[in-house]
Amino acid sequence: MSHDLKVGELREAYITDEDIWRIFTIVLSSKSVKSSTYKYALIKSLIENLYQVNDEFELTYDQLAYSFTKIYWNLIVHHNLINQNRGKTARVVTIIKDEQKKHAIPSEMIFDKVPNPIQVGIVKKVKTTMKENVYGALYGDTRGSFYAFEHKTEILKLNPVVHSFMLNYQRLIVYLTNYHMAAMIEELNEVPSINYLLGKVESIAKRSSLRPFEKILLNHFEATCFYCNRPLSGKKRETHVDHFIPWSFVQADHLWNLVLSCNRCNSSKSDKLPEKYFLESLIDRNEELHERKESADINNLMMNYREKKIIMLYDYSIKNGYDRIWCP
Repeated sequence: MSHDLKVGELREAYITDEDIWRIFTIVLSSKSVKSSTYKYALIKSLIENLYQVNDEFELTYDQLAYSFTKIYWNLIVHHNLINQNRGKTARVVTIIKDEQKKHAIPSEMIFDKVPNPIQVGIVKKVKTTMKENVYGALYGDTRGSFYAFEHKTEILKLNPVVHSFMLNYQRLIVYLTNYHMAAMIEELNEVPSINYLLGKVESIAKRSSLRPFEKILLNHFEATCFYCNRPLSGKKRETHVDHFIPWSFVQADHLWNLVLSCNRCNSSKSDKLPEKYFLESLIDRNEELHERKESADINNLMMNYREKKIIMLYDYSIKNGYDRIWCP
């Protein structure tokens, strides 16, 4: 069985877009053996970390396990969608429910608000489950052509061709994955309708607050709006943290994609893409952050940042339909 594999080598270095679509269709359809929602959650975790790969297209198991845990925490604890498996209870459900009970965590608390030591412990346990049941299963369904993995080094290496494909069709892949995951959860749980579930599946990657990023940016840069240069008074709700490239496309919070904004610009911009000349300013700003060696926190947050990534992200967002260009 593929899910028992401890090592998976990349079988095909190059495959066409047509081949990749065919494999995705099988993975998302009834032709793929799906005893749980794990495969969907791994695809969503890969998408959330597309811009966090290193120069070798590698992701760590810790990166993926954090995203994977966050997905299930918000489904299980936040929305009480306990059934994520056909047959016996999914191991990830047991882990999360046991930890919630052990630490008396209220159901309204989203994963980002869970104290860090508890977060780390939960992610470590989920990472073990992913080794046993997740990486090998999706590897088998994708015929070993999407990624390589090794449990000993705890590294997953995306096929560069597949990485490029997922960037190019990211929005559509997200929609398809969310729909099929919601459909399976609806089948396994007594819920009103798939429309009810789609909103919950779509929102599970959202962070509770961007305040920590606001503090970092205010500590290192002047309190002015990135877009219109208006001074930010610091009064409640007058300083905003904006995703330069919309969150609805990036599906993650990265310091290198976050800027300080006034209320007017933040509201006006919404989920539109800023004019390209703002991209040059963002690249300059990120270079300053990248060179700040005195802060371990910033070094960690900027670890896999490259100028070419933000340029690529900007171009791919336009390809994915974010072609309404905004200027203050």
